Amino acid sequence: MQIWVDADACPVVIREILFKAAARTQTTTTLVANQPIRVPPSPWIRSMQVASGFDVADNEIVQRVASGDLVVTGDIPLAAEVIEKGAVALSPRGELHTRENIRSRLNMRDFMDTMRASGIDTGGAPAMSKSDRQQFANHLDRILARRADNAN
Repeated sequence: MQIWVDADACPVVIREILFKAAARTQTTTTLVANQPIRVPPSPWIRSMQVASGFDVADNEIVQRVASGDLVVTGDIPLAAEVIEKGAVALSPRGELHTRENIRSRLNMRDFMDTMRASGIDTGGAPAMSKSDRQQFANHLDRILARRADNAN
């Protein structure tokens, strides 16, 4: 299993959690972005800079992800694509995207896009809270523990 991070919009605090987990569990973790991303020196952590452009980083992740990998992204369409390939998708807020819930999340995203396009101010996402960070860390730990259990 590898961890792929849609890093352009991934909060620094979540990256720090990922860096610690990658080192602790010796899990290859790749941050994909269209800008340079600093990562700590580690044989388990790397960054990949892709060309600028709409969905370039997302497309790179979809091309490289394998069944059983983990993708960290807040992008619902990207989450849907990697789930189709058998990967696990986890948002930086700790929301686990699954085959069972991704369709409704895509529908809600599309509805909100339509609202914004018609001029309705839908507001933005609230600031990331301590409980969001904790939920992310807890889901990440469970996913990595399952990986360790399956390896034994």
